[in-house]
Amino acid sequence: MNYHSQNPTLTVFVGPMWSGKTTKLLATIERAELQHKKVLLFKPSIDDRYSSSDVVSHAGWRRQATVVKESVDILEALTNAEEPPDVVAVDEAFMVTGVADVLIWLYRTGISVIVSSLDLSATCKPFHEIEKLLPWATYIEKCPAVCVNCGRDAFYTHKKVMTESSEIDVGGAELYESRCYACHVIVDNRPNIC
Repeated sequence: MNYHSQNPTLTVFVGPMWSGKTTKLLATIERAELQHKKVLLFKPSIDDRYSSSDVVSHAGWRRQATVVKESVDILEALTNAEEPPDVVAVDEAFMVTGVADVLIWLYRTGISVIVSSLDLSATCKPFHEIEKLLPWATYIEKCPAVCVNCGRDAFYTHKKVMTESSEIDVGGAELYESRCYACHVIVDNRPNIC
């Protein structure tokens, strides 16, 4: 099959927690399948919030996925696939080590790529894998959530209890909230004005 004749796309849905990124990823996968495209979906092994084997949105949409720890696991799954996919999708891509290089390579070989991911940590540091992937994207959608304090569009994830742990702490509402600019205490320790 000549993938280059397909005009591949690299779609990235980014934003804070509860912004509908995974829902958009799953809807885009469904559309691709309606176009008779073969899709392979991947999720990071570290993300077991709703399921250890399915990609699940906060709204309850779910779809079986191949669980991976790092990018080499994606390549292995592609090697073992019965037929090459037209589309590769990755949920919470920031959690998969080395994913940007693999997804860029897949795109350059003619396979369309769909990604959903946080782009910033709770301390407002860009996630390296997403930072590397964005220049290659043919479509980027920054998805806003709703600020838990004031109801405005929220583009940041607030961590309720800051710890000395890594930038990636898997959790849900017990650990994180979506906040707008004015309600997020950013790394410069600006006082919370809400």
